[in-house]
This record gives sequence, structure tokens and C-alpha cells, in this order.
Amino acid sequence: MPPHVWFGVSAVFHYLGPAFAVLLFPHVGVLGMAWLRIATAALVFAPLTRPWSVFARADRSARLLLLAFGACLAVMNCSFYLALDRLPISLVAAIEFVGTIGVALVGLRSPRNVAALAVAVIGTLLLIDVKWSDDPVGLFWAFLNGALFVCYIVLGHRIAASGAGGGIAALGAAMAIAFLMVLPIGLIDALPAFSSPPLLLAAIGVGVCSSVIPYICDQLAMSRLPRASFALMMSLLPVTATLIGVVVLRQIPSLTDCLGITLVVAGVAVHRPAPK
Repeated sequence: MPPHVWFGVSAVFHYLGPAFAVLLFPHVGVLGMAWLRIATAALVFAPLTRPWSVFARADRSARLLLLAFGACLAVMNCSFYLALDRLPISLVAAIEFVGTIGVALVGLRSPRNVAALAVAVIGTLLLIDVKWSDDPVGLFWAFLNGALFVCYIVLGHRIAASGAGGGIAALGAAMAIAFLMVLPIGLIDALPAFSSPPLLLAAIGVGVCSSVIPYICDQLAMSRLPRASFALMMSLLPVTATLIGVVVLRQIPSLTDCLGITLVVAGVAVHRPAPK
């Protein structure tokens, strides 16, 4: 399938997962939910990608790349949930998208693409209804998540193009590394899920929706899209969030929201990917 289709699937699940995760915070805690999400993804990937063999076959530079990507996934997921626990998801999404603008600008070498980015940014700002906050702790986690999201894009593209066992196999190895890093952090908070089958199934569902489906789709898109193009397409995430709100939460968008959706789609449509 075209890389844009893979990105579209990722964009949908990017918000479905967190929407369900927030509902589970009171039962397993914020870090417990992050632990369950990463653990689920690691266990799903393990038999499919054999991360231990991928890491063993990799050379020194590839191993360092896998370690960096695993650390990024671990801290990014934890900081994202810690931010969502204290701030509106619209503000977290706004801060997250700010970093991707810089990544997109690096690869935009024509007036047409710069104009496309400007239109997409304006549309995104209309959609996310940016609001500041007086919660410095929440803002810290949100900005940390935004910075790590940029690292995720950069390292993810290197993983997709590397010889570290292929994109999906390397993703499985990095997820196993992430699980080892969060193992002592959220385990205690996650324990209630193991005594409640419905809660455990819900947590597993969040892990699959949040870290398995979108990350695989991201790798399939990254392997065929220039990094700047992928970063610009991140502006579609607020669009999918709005549409999910209509379908799942019955949140009807305002005229401003509709205008924002139109501008974002127009910006992405006008953008012309640079040759890789």
C-alpha cells in the first residue's frame, strides 16, 4: 500500500490508544499504564521479531542505535502519559507538534513546501485550540514528550533505513529494550491488572492500539517517505483526533474546527516530497 495509507492507520490509532489509557489511570496508575503498554508491545513483538537475535547480529553502531531508540520509546511513553494526567490532550498535542515543525523545516527546500507547512500549521493551531497552563510539572512532561517525539521521528527513520535487521525487526528489539528500562518503574502500579482479567484485557488492548499497530505502520511509512514529509504529515494527527471525537465521543466540531481540518488537508496535499 502507499506510505500515506500506512500513516493514516497510524494516525487513527495514535489517539485511540491514549483515549482508552486515560480511562485506566485510576485503576493502574499513570506509570503502571505505561508499563502495561510497553510490556504488551514487547511481548507481541518478541516471537515475531526475536529481538535477542536481532541485537546479537547487529554491529556496534546498529546496537547503539537500537539502545537509543529503545530509551526514546521508554521515556517518551512515560512522559506522554504523565503529561496527559495533568494537562488537556489538546495542549499536549500542540506541544508535541511544535517539535515536528523543526523536523519538517529541515527538509523543505522549495517555496511550495514552505507554504504547505505554513498552511498546515495554521490549520493545526485552529484545531488544537492552544491553551496555556499554570501546571509547570505537567508542562515539563509535555515538553519532554515533544522533544522525544522528534527523536522518535529521527531515530525511526534511521532504524527504517538501517541494516539492524530491518525496520520491524529492529522495532521489536528496541521495544524489548524499552521494556527492560521501565521494568522496575511501573511494575508495582501495574499489579492490580493481573488480578482483574477485564482490566488486564483492556490494558493489553491499549498496548496493541498504542504501540504495536501505529509503530509498525510508522515504520512502513518511514521506509518510503522522506523525513521532512513524514514530519509534515504529523499535522494530520489533530484532524484524526477531531474525527475520532465525532465518531466515538459525539463531539461535533465547530466551524473553526472544520476550517482547521480543511487547511491541514490542503497543506499536506500541496506539499511535494523531496527525493530521498
